[in-house]
Amino acid sequence: MIDDEVSFTRLLKLNLEQTNEYEVRVANWAEDALPAAREFRPDLVLLDVIMPRMVGGDVAARLRADANLKATPIVFFTAAISKTRVKEHDGVISGFPFLAKPASVEEVIDQIEQRLPKAPPAGHTPLPPPDNSVLEFVDTIAKTSSRDRTVNGHQLLS
Repeated sequence: MIDDEVSFTRLLKLNLEQTNEYEVRVANWAEDALPAAREFRPDLVLLDVIMPRMVGGDVAARLRADANLKATPIVFFTAAISKTRVKEHDGVISGFPFLAKPASVEEVIDQIEQRLPKAPPAGHTPLPPPDNSVLEFVDTIAKTSSRDRTVNGHQLLS
């Protein structure tokens, strides 16, 4: 999980690990994400969009550029997109899964379970990860995000 809100990540990590189904590693600074992911080798990344010093799209691009992490699923978990917008798009915006904050632990677990890689059948070749078009979308969100701003006619939350 990569998110600059320390109390949020601490609480979500605790709740996820209490299920005894997940081991969670947290990076609260975006620039720590790649080294942490290289060390931890996650099955999935929950990634905030709006963070100081580096936006989530840049973090996603760095993860995708790493040979060992490029196929790791990324779920953007952010308050920059409303729950309504996420629901209108069935949880996928510009080809990438999104989860709007605030979300219940059950909603987070549901999204994780939907996105965790499943063991492919013998002889199956996995699909390549999505391209870096997320950068443009996330950059748009990051540059225009505020309580009083909209993107493409949709109200953004901060």
